[in-house]
Amino acid sequence: MADDVTAFQRSTWDRMAATYHEELDPRFASAVDHLISRAGLGDGEQVLDLGTGTGAVALQAARLVGPRGSVVGIDLSPEMIRVATERAAAAGVTNVTFREGNAQAIPAPDASVDVVTSSLCLMFVPDRAAAARECARVLRPGGRFAASVWGAQEHADLLRMQGIAGGFASQKPAPGVGPAALADPTEFLLQLRDAGIEASTERAIVEFRYDSLDEGYVTVARVTSGATTPEVEAQIRAAIVAEMWPEPASPRVLRQELLLIIGRRG
Repeated sequence: MADDVTAFQRSTWDRMAATYHEELDPRFASAVDHLISRAGLGDGEQVLDLGTGTGAVALQAARLVGPRGSVVGIDLSPEMIRVATERAAAAGVTNVTFREGNAQAIPAPDASVDVVTSSLCLMFVPDRAAAARECARVLRPGGRFAASVWGAQEHADLLRMQGIAGGFASQKPAPGVGPAALADPTEFLLQLRDAGIEASTERAIVEFRYDSLDEGYVTVARVTSGATTPEVEAQIRAAIVAEMWPEPASPRVLRQELLLIIGRRG
């Protein structure tokens, strides 16, 4: 089952890589800033960015740790890795590398990094207990853990829209996997503790402005709807209009809670 989930996610993120870089990276900049500020990165540190995507966190981290430090970005999508590598080369950032891998078997030696970061990744991991153990394994004693996931209290417009789209997806996510999977982080905090990382949570609100439903659909709904026929896409759009975007040609601001999980390995 986990292999099937990973294969489906890899194909989804491969398909979304260009759109993610062009459309979502600029919109998610505030979420990245929240994570980077909580990570407290310093000169010379070794950082592993889990679920690096197109490298938004990894590139910021590389600048903060400076030439004496280094960053390794890990992602299961070859296309995401390709985009991230091209971004780093274009920006002249030389202390960051990207490699394919996943959170349940991180391709890094034991006790090799000072900080593990992870932006909007862990809610998609099928076996989060394994991911917690892997994060603890690669962290040095006293090493830090900083992750962000979507919350789902009263501010969950993004999750609401993705939930509508996901209801029409041809392949449903596995139980406990998806954008809202860590909105209640209680179990994951216990998994981190069992692995040797004591963590707590903080909350922030991020906003995403879209000029129309067309714009919002491309960058929000397609992540969870997957590849669809025009007929199904029309049904998804109609459902979003009925439930949360009554004037689809008008702008809308989506407000979404960001949950930050901050910890340290003992």
